[in-house]
Amino acid sequence: MSKTICIIEDDISLNNGIALALKNAEMSFVQLYRLGDFEPDRQYDLIILDINLPDGSGFDFLKKLRQTSDTPVIILTANDLETDEVMGLELGADDYITKPFSLMVLRARIDRLLKKQGAAADTVYSDEVYSFDFDRMEFLESGSPVELSKTEQKLLRLLVKNSGRTLTRDYLIDRIWTDGAEYVDENALSVTVNRLRKKLNAADRIQTVYGIGYVWRTGHAE
Repeated sequence: MSKTICIIEDDISLNNGIALALKNAEMSFVQLYRLGDFEPDRQYDLIILDINLPDGSGFDFLKKLRQTSDTPVIILTANDLETDEVMGLELGADDYITKPFSLMVLRARIDRLLKKQGAAADTVYSDEVYSFDFDRMEFLESGSPVELSKTEQKLLRLLVKNSGRTLTRDYLIDRIWTDGAEYVDENALSVTVNRLRKKLNAADRIQTVYGIGYVWRTGHAE
């Protein structure tokens, strides 16, 4: 899926240069020249932010952004003062690049942040009812903690990672019971599914596709 990068940079030549040099099939750019043109309700995968802009400070913008969004931000600035770099990072910037800079370096840093973002998304799931953090092994249902066994956690992670996609029984068994056992009773999967449904009150979410396997349905129509 293509990633959308927002560039907020009033230097038109630099703004265009970044977009032209880095744009490809996996990456598209929204080019802005003023802070006032930023659309806070639009989803971006990463923001490239100049500090000195004609209608305000990038630092102030970043401080406000971090109140509602954890979108990765790379600061671009002509200021090479250490205090500015520290301020930017303390306000929540993910990286800091001083002008002039190499487009190859910028691309590498963009790729690093996008990969990091993707890895985090793979370990956390949330919707209007559920919040799952698989790294921390914290699972909430309507704000209340739920204790899950390691096997139940493996099953849940596979289901939510593939939300809306039917996973076959064979696929789930192969991925969940990876301890080298030569034989796993298929009933073990049914038992684990039923326990997970009860613990999470998720009978409407973990649905059986008869003759095939199981699917995690979100709370929204698909």
